[in-house]
Amino acid sequence: MSIRFAFAGFRHGHIYALVNEVKARPGLALVAACEEDAATRKEVQASGRVEVTHDDFAAMLREVDCDVVVIGDYYARRGAMALAALQAGRHVILDKPICITMAELDAIAHESRERGLRVGCQLDMRSNPKLLTMRRLIREGFIGEPQTVCITGQHPLNMATRPQWYFQPGCHGGTITDIGIHAIDLLPWLTGQRLTEVTAARAWNAKPKTAPFFKDCAQFMLQMENGGGVLGDVSYLSPDHCGYSVRQYWRITVHGEGGVLETQNGEKTIYCARNGDPAAQDLAVDEGATGSYLDDFLNDMAGNLAACDLTTASILHSMRQTLIVQQAADSGKTNVAM
Repeated sequence: MSIRFAFAGFRHGHIYALVNEVKARPGLALVAACEEDAATRKEVQASGRVEVTHDDFAAMLREVDCDVVVIGDYYARRGAMALAALQAGRHVILDKPICITMAELDAIAHESRERGLRVGCQLDMRSNPKLLTMRRLIREGFIGEPQTVCITGQHPLNMATRPQWYFQPGCHGGTITDIGIHAIDLLPWLTGQRLTEVTAARAWNAKPKTAPFFKDCAQFMLQMENGGGVLGDVSYLSPDHCGYSVRQYWRITVHGEGGVLETQNGEKTIYCARNGDPAAQDLAVDEGATGSYLDDFLNDMAGNLAACDLTTASILHSMRQTLIVQQAADSGKTNVAM
């Protein structure tokens, strides 16, 4: 019998990656789709990518027999929608972020645990072949114990074409919550070092002057459990139009006691230099290195945790740590435990 997926909310384009996956995979079925926003519903219908069956989320939960609810509404709605789906007895998988408040996260964690339901998230950086190779090298001690990490996740703002709820008060939840979750989820997995402290974090408004409450720039300094440090920049300062092709759209540099590894957007190899090397070199990516957040979610649902990289527990932990960093940026507090 197929695993039945019902989709709710199409106000961010990331959700279509899951639409395509569910449609393409044997054993999965897309059984319903809901969009409550009239303008978005019209756009979705006109695109032909999904047939919208409902305009009321609560009605879809009541009327549709499904196993999984997929949520892609605007960020501030996601927590309540995930909680409602869990309370209705459904597993949930969401685009990131899962939610934007700690209270929502606590409630989601409680319902998931009490009802034995799983929470998935479209955290796809762990599936990147370059990062899988980089992780293997670090875990094998290729550059020694990691001591510093610099990570940039610069994005283009594209204010004219980006969904306009980004620039409405209370809808977004913060740029660290939005983009930084990728880095905060990735780095412990990549380096083998837990993140233990927000040394400092800040966010500010630079480009969208008509929406001064929207802080499009964000940086953070974190501490790893071995005393090493992380510098992160996840701002919306990448150039419009070509911003997803620049090197700083995910550049990750890890210095260990014995050398350095670096990956950056657009490169097919991993930059490496080690103590004793006569020159830096470019390392090939492992053949067959791959992963899948959807595979992990399905294995988590089946109780096959040994086959999971991302699990409900790890996703909720990454979301919690991300919210801690966002709160530090919003409050100006320093040296905050993670």
